[in-house]
Amino acid sequence: MKIQERTGAGNSRSAAPVQPAVGERLPAPPRERKPALAALAVLLILVGALGATVLVLRAGERVEVVKVKEEISAGGAVTKDNVTSVMVADDASINYVKWSQLGNLKKLTATNTIPKGAVVVGEMFSSKGGLPAGKSAVGVSLKEGQYPADGLKSGDTVDVYQVGDSASSGSKESGGSTGSSAGDSPIVSAARVSTVANKSDATVSTGALGVTLQVDSADAAAVARAASAGAVALVQVSPNSN
Repeated sequence: MKIQERTGAGNSRSAAPVQPAVGERLPAPPRERKPALAALAVLLILVGALGATVLVLRAGERVEVVKVKEEISAGGAVTKDNVTSVMVADDASINYVKWSQLGNLKKLTATNTIPKGAVVVGEMFSSKGGLPAGKSAVGVSLKEGQYPADGLKSGDTVDVYQVGDSASSGSKESGGSTGSSAGDSPIVSAARVSTVANKSDATVSTGALGVTLQVDSADAAAVARAASAGAVALVQVSPNSN
């Protein structure tokens, strides 16, 4: 009986479930795949890449436009010396003047003073005169020695002198608002250079330089008389010297 009981006890122990050994991991259930989320992630990546590509392409759409490198006074015109070209991002809402339109732009005049560094837009120029009230534009033809050796450019400030044997008498008759009772006094002080002729112009080919000055209307007649006699000399001064 004892032997059978032991045998029965052994059989009862072998029927119990076998426990896993220490350190062994239970098998994990297979993960549930979600193809919809994977497809959404791929779509987001593609959209982001497309957006970045569009931004790069738009940044590359640049146009060559006109930029002012020397101040242009009201009533002044564009010359090859006072403007340059610059590349900007194309924007249909801004009326840029393209560099290819420079020839037509030279035929217009500034409606107001345009500062150095400004990018030109169409609204800055007009085919009509853009002189400020009380100002007149007077053209003078200058020989070498009657203007600074370094040359003049649009926006420069100059004093206008009458030179030659008739300087003293011409000064007395000028009646300009600046007052020129002595031969060593300027006909006009602090006149503004509006335009300077290009080297290809006919006046330069004859040895004379054509310059358009912006002066007070009261002084225009005196400057015109001296200019017609070829007796005008320009001395460049700083803008705030007067």
